[in-house]
Amino acid sequence: MDKKRLFHYAATAFLLAGLAATGVHAADPPPDATPIAPYLLADAPTFDLTIVKFRENYNMHNPTLPLGEFRSLDNHNDPINLTRAASKINQTLYASTALEKGSEKIKTLQITYLPVMGSGEKPARTVAINYMAAMVREFEPTMTVEQSISRVSYLLAKGQGSRFFHQSWGPLRYVVADNGEKGVTFAIEPLKLALAEP
Repeated sequence: MDKKRLFHYAATAFLLAGLAATGVHAADPPPDATPIAPYLLADAPTFDLTIVKFRENYNMHNPTLPLGEFRSLDNHNDPINLTRAASKINQTLYASTALEKGSEKIKTLQITYLPVMGSGEKPARTVAINYMAAMVREFEPTMTVEQSISRVSYLLAKGQGSRFFHQSWGPLRYVVADNGEKGVTFAIEPLKLALAEP
């Protein structure tokens, strides 16, 4: 996949996941103002982790499901407070991220699966789910492989056919953006937790 095509898919994934995080649905009437995804806001939370450190940890824990180097995606329309980057995994799968400029900490981490037709569909989808589950375990290390695969499968089923689905568990927001033939994006983002009232 060339860099231009990679950027196209990554940009689509960011748009879909960003709108998903706002709770905007395709059937909703257009709002008065353009919605802004939480991770695009200047005060949006970040994981206390850079993409370099995440990849180092991830590859150490998942030697059979490696992530390559993330390459910056140049786009003059990007907000000034973040940098987008992507990493090709294979012909049907890639990872992407939005990083806080300066600290380079992760605001959102995404894996996008491009559907395959025919006999290759089932194995390609299995690989995609395994990568998504491995990403979940990096943020929820007490989960077993089976538990993480079960969570990803549940979220993908809940988000199937929906371009904007999200669900929170503890300090994490999981996003599924199903854009049909253009791919399914699975994302993990940090939540800014409100302090409990005294």
